[in-house]
Amino acid sequence: MSVTRSERKVPKFGARYILEARIRGMMKFFWVIVAVAILNPLLYLISIGLGVGTLISNNIGPQGIDGVSYLTFIAPALLASSAIQGAMDEVVFPTMDGFKWGKVFFGMNSTPQTGADIAGGVFLGAMVRTVLSVGVYSVILYLFGAMDSPHSYLAVPIAIFAGASFGAVMLAFASYVHNEDMFFTIVGRFIVGPMFLFSGTFYPLDTLPIALQFFGWISPLWHATELGRYATYGHSISGAMIGVHILFMAVMLVVGLKIAFRQFQKRLTK
Repeated sequence: MSVTRSERKVPKFGARYILEARIRGMMKFFWVIVAVAILNPLLYLISIGLGVGTLISNNIGPQGIDGVSYLTFIAPALLASSAIQGAMDEVVFPTMDGFKWGKVFFGMNSTPQTGADIAGGVFLGAMVRTVLSVGVYSVILYLFGAMDSPHSYLAVPIAIFAGASFGAVMLAFASYVHNEDMFFTIVGRFIVGPMFLFSGTFYPLDTLPIALQFFGWISPLWHATELGRYATYGHSISGAMIGVHILFMAVMLVVGLKIAFRQFQKRLTK
């Protein structure tokens, strides 16, 4: 006797099966992932942190920026940007593959897995990659002397939180894409680029014109960077702003996942 989808028993927390599939897929490229996680921070730290940092020190003196060395100043921003970039890659490409290129989500959906399970599994898989990247990055930053304060370890969960919040939004965004021709151009030029440049990553946000500061205010990278700098070297921010930074990223995370779960379910049941 055939069993309709409505009669199938949906497993509890079915996202774990999708997560397992994502991890198995990533294990095929394990050493590539590790190499990228190591080389990216090394190249950034050598070229920008040490190279540009030396030029800045020669021009403005040993006080650096915000009372610390340039390397220490940019370290929390680089950590958060690594998390955000990694999370974005690991939700966007699997989502495009699942709906468009390989259409694997439709096969998954023919099992008891729901659209929300699939979206949740993709998101959790992205978080596994993000935790690995941030962990490696933080160790390298520590070895370079950029994260050696007693509370600098707090920059790690802050960066992961930023990656989760942006990853959730990009998961929702990618779930609406049917034609990827302009998608990656739009994301690169109008989302990632401005966010990286105008979030106080390489210089204090308040040095920019007020019109450009707006990009930072709506960027999870700026909110995470501010919190990371507060944890790493005591960057001065008020208690109210700490709450604002956390709340902003939390809202992005919750709203992004809610929209993604709904859109996955809707698109897979058409």
